[in-house]
Amino acid sequence: MRNIFKNIQGDKAIWAIAGVLAVFSFLPVYSASSNLAYLYGDGSTLPYLLKHFAHLLLGFAILYGVHKIPYHYFRGLSIIALPVVIVLLLVTLAQGTTIGGANASRWIRVPFVGVTFQTSTLAAVVLLVYVARYLSKIKDKTVTFKETLLPLWLPVFVVLALILPANFSTTAIIFAMVTVLVFVGGYPLKYLGIVLGAGLLALTMFILSAKTFPGVFPNRVDTWMSRIDSFIDDEDTEADYQIEKAKIAIASGGVTGLGPGKSIQKNFLPQSSSDFIYAIIVEEFGLAGALGLMFAYMFLLFRLVVVAHKSESPFGKLLVIGVGLPIVFQAFINMAVAVELFPVTGQTLPLISSGGTSIWMTCLALGMVLSVSAKREVVRNEAEDGEEVEDNPLDVLSETI
Repeated sequence: MRNIFKNIQGDKAIWAIAGVLAVFSFLPVYSASSNLAYLYGDGSTLPYLLKHFAHLLLGFAILYGVHKIPYHYFRGLSIIALPVVIVLLLVTLAQGTTIGGANASRWIRVPFVGVTFQTSTLAAVVLLVYVARYLSKIKDKTVTFKETLLPLWLPVFVVLALILPANFSTTAIIFAMVTVLVFVGGYPLKYLGIVLGAGLLALTMFILSAKTFPGVFPNRVDTWMSRIDSFIDDEDTEADYQIEKAKIAIASGGVTGLGPGKSIQKNFLPQSSSDFIYAIIVEEFGLAGALGLMFAYMFLLFRLVVVAHKSESPFGKLLVIGVGLPIVFQAFINMAVAVELFPVTGQTLPLISSGGTSIWMTCLALGMVLSVSAKREVVRNEAEDGEEVEDNPLDVLSETI
């Protein structure tokens, strides 16, 4: 055990937050999965708990492995990975798998393994790394909108266009994160305004096309509109039913909660172990548990800002913001949906909700953040020891890319 901690590098607070959230997740997942065990299994929740444990184990293996990779290697890897994720998104759009009764094809099944994978989450991480790489490359340079159109915005809109037909909420979150990243990266505001206008126009054209030719994208636009209508007008829809059950769960929790495993609404609330797990947490752990979880994500945001601020390279700063901020953003969207501050989106609670892809991609992103932090520790230690840092040929090649 001592050797394991010795090999762990990077911001120890981020490691602690990830570990605490992962360990805590077993309680609500084990409790909320009882409904799934009753509906689809033999009544035993143990298989769901073991599956969640396997997802977390693989996730932390990814986190550990990625945080050992020097972060500037991700510059070149993003160029290689971007065409790969575009192909995966095309495959998903063509022959995706529907899971858990969802009417959106967002998953592909890995051959010979039988594991399903949501390609849009991987595409989000790769795209944000690619955008961070490009922004660091043009930093302190005067660029025109025409110069950035092909290398920056064409990949962004291609990825978003491939995700949009099946997953509007993920598309909106990725576009929002890209917008924040280019703003922080110093991209000219007048050009950013053009991009925002083009994005809004493209979304309008897609909705009109889907309404005109409903057979091309069956049910998706209608699903989005029904969720927004139920949020605004309190219409009697499936989304409204979910929100009502979530609010009942939250109201039942009180200050201290009903206790671990004693949730009642988990038996009625769809997606109680994933999309609406926050409502189950509040019901079982009360206001104290709800605020404690919010504090954990706020503290994670604080540590992300610290790591970004201390990074000595523009790419390191932008990488931390690009892949780290969406984790916190997604967490608060999940919480906001549960308390009806936001329409139903289908976003999971990072490191808490069940679901392999979400856990793995969160760990991948945190691994990149810890890689940035670990690099600073190595440089500081070498400087304290009076060692002369030699340039690694791979490092030089990566920085050139």
